[in-house]
Amino acid sequence: MKKIMLALACTFIFGCQGNSQKKNEVANAAKEAKEQYAVQKTDAEWKAELTAMEYYILRKAGTENPGSSDLLYNKEAGTYVCAACATPLFKSEHKFDSGTGWPSFDREIEGNVAYSVDTAYGVTRTEEHCATCGGHLGHVFDDGPAETTGKRHCINGAALDFIPKK
Repeated sequence: MKKIMLALACTFIFGCQGNSQKKNEVANAAKEAKEQYAVQKTDAEWKAELTAMEYYILRKAGTENPGSSDLLYNKEAGTYVCAACATPLFKSEHKFDSGTGWPSFDREIEGNVAYSVDTAYGVTRTEEHCATCGGHLGHVFDDGPAETTGKRHCINGAALDFIPKK
């Protein structure tokens, strides 16, 4: 039981971080300066178009508090798209309850998510970005459902909009 509790604590600590991500802001700004995406906007344009939380997460690599997203409990059929550029990122049939407090998916829509290495907290993690605008989405881990992909895409709900299936 102690090992399970330790594993859960590590997931919360290292899996998806809380609101204090200032270290990532510097690394993210340098990364954005190098990367070229199909949708390019100035910082002022992003600030004007996004809510404060969306801007913090998508453009500054921040993280929302666990359990704070309305999308966490969404069970409707549809598609989760980038809140910055509306690129389809995840399908509802690939969403699962990971118990972490963030929307989780076992796979992305192929080609619409880009990856990079994040070492901001002394732990190497795989960071996920929208492949169209470069917006920070969250991280992917190898502790997802074994019966599907084994992946857990731990995604900030504020980085997503939901489009219900018609």
